[in-house]
Parts: sequence; structure tokens; C-alpha cells
Amino acid sequence: MSKKIKILSLDGGGIRGIITCVILKYIEEQLQKLDNPNAKIGDYFDLIAGTSTGGILAAILLYPDSDKKAKYSVETALDLYAKHGESIFNVSFWQQLINPFGLFNERISQKALERQLENVFGNLEIKDFTKPCLITSYDIFHRKAKFFTSHEAGSDLENFYAKDICRATAAAPTYFEPANIKSLYGQEFTLIDGGVYANNPALCAYAEARKIEFSKVLDQPGKKDFPKISDMIIVSIGTGQVLKPYTYRQFENAGKVKWIQPLIDILLSSNVETTDYHLKKMYETLGTRNRQNYHRLMPSLKNASPEMDDVSSKNIYELIQAGLSYIDQNRKELNEIAKKLIKNS
Repeated sequence: MSKKIKILSLDGGGIRGIITCVILKYIEEQLQKLDNPNAKIGDYFDLIAGTSTGGILAAILLYPDSDKKAKYSVETALDLYAKHGESIFNVSFWQQLINPFGLFNERISQKALERQLENVFGNLEIKDFTKPCLITSYDIFHRKAKFFTSHEAGSDLENFYAKDICRATAAAPTYFEPANIKSLYGQEFTLIDGGVYANNPALCAYAEARKIEFSKVLDQPGKKDFPKISDMIIVSIGTGQVLKPYTYRQFENAGKVKWIQPLIDILLSSNVETTDYHLKKMYETLGTRNRQNYHRLMPSLKNASPEMDDVSSKNIYELIQAGLSYIDQNRKELNEIAKKLIKNS
């Protein structure tokens, strides 16, 4: 009997990706406890999708060691966010003075982000990822979605440096400048954060999985090729629910400038919710057992800031606490996910 195809989908959310790391760290610890003391979560999924901060995390989890297994644990990714987040999102006093609220230029310099990505990934190519990936971005020149897929990167036309695709998926408008990158073939792209259309990339991951010949790509004869929804386990993790209310009185005479930030917030949140709605409805068409194979993990932010670039030590602490609180309240489901990953490995 064929094993289920296991898909991990990671939302965007800037520094709020710390919450995702905390939840994944717990699942990884259960895998170590129940299956292998050296288990790394990247080895237990067949496809990992990510947008923005989720795309960077996906690339870290798929970084290969010398045996083509996952090199890094979730804790390594958590360290990257917690220790280096401030340098990535830091805005100097001078920048604030000449560019208040990001009105005239992007709010954050991309140099620190690019430096950290270079330190982590070096010249790693996505064709060398341990498993298939789907990392989102948007091509603002050709005006279409751009997906980075490691399983289709055998040709230099579709092969990229990992550091470049991470720079592209994280290029959130008003935060970072667009990414200007090239494939290994030399084709140039001007890209921004995939969150403009898929801040929750789970539905994109489902569509991508439908066309993958997993038994061949993973060199595992028991894997299901071109899987249907009933053949998939999808674990989709959000970076904290943002439900800031906006009143009619606040916006009855609002102009373009006043609408910029609320509109970004609303578009990101509505995309996340719509994707979750569609997947829930798709799984509801299945039998009793299979409909339980969709897991949407969306924590409350608790006392953490909804801002994607709040890297104060207090907020990083609160983000970690929000993740721990979610684990405490949802331990049964998280343990069940770990058991499913083991059973279908």
C-alpha cells in the first residue's frame, strides 16, 4: 500500500516566523523521541513549500548534508531568526530621519538580509535540496507568479542559488527592495515577495504535488505518483493570526496614503484565510479518515506584535511564548502529526 505524500507549507510573516520554528521544533522533538534521536524534520516531508520567511525556513530545512539528508535541525533556523533578526530588520536613526515610515524608499536595507543569506547558503543550488520545494515570488516585469521548484531544476534554466530565491521570496513591498536575480543559465528576473498572492502557499503546494512523480524524484518506489488530495497529508503553519479591526469612521474619507498599510494587512490576512477555507472544503469531500489529514496550525499572537519587523528582544520573547502557548493547547494534534509522519516515512 502506497504511503501518503507529506506536504509542509509555511506562511510568510517576517520575524513572526519564530512562532513557526517553535511549533516545528516541538514536532521534531517528538520525531526524535518516537523514531530517531537524530531526526530532522526536513527528512520527514516529501515537499516543503514556503512564502517569504516561510520560504527561507523551507530552504534551511532542505539544506543537504554530505549524505543528501537534511543538515539542519529546526533549532538552527530558530537561532537564525532569534539571533540575527535584529541585524536583518534594523533601521538606523538616520534612515528613519530621511525616510519616515518608509514613505520615500523601502523601509529596510537589503544588505543585511543578503549578508545573512550568503552566510547560511553560500553557493548552494536549489537542485541540490534534499526534497522537492515550492518557494513563491512574483515577477513584476512579466507580471506573473514565479515558483522556485527544486525538482524541476535539473536544467540551468530553472536552477538558482538558494540565497537568491530566499532574497526574492522575502522581498516584501515597502520593507525590502525587489530582488534582481539570475538563473544559473543567466536569465534575469525582478521579483518581490510571493505573499502578494500566496502568503499561505498550501494550495500552491497541493497543485504542485499533483504533477510530481514522487517515486522517481525521491527514488522511493513506494511513493505515490501524481497524488490526489486523498493521497496527501498537508501540514500548514501560520505565523500568528492578525485580526486588527478597521472602522467605517476611520476610513470614510481616507486617501491613498492612509490605505497603504491597512490594505497590505488585509490582503495578506484574507489570502491566508481563503486558502485555508478552500483546503478545508476539499478535505471535507473525503472519507472520515482522510479528511483528518489536513492540519492548519494558526497560533494566536498573544502579547506579541503583529508587525513583521519588530525585532525587539521583548517581542522575540513574546513570539516564542506565543508558540509555546500554542503547543501547550494543541499537544494532542501535534503528537498525532508526528505519528503520521513516522507512519508514512
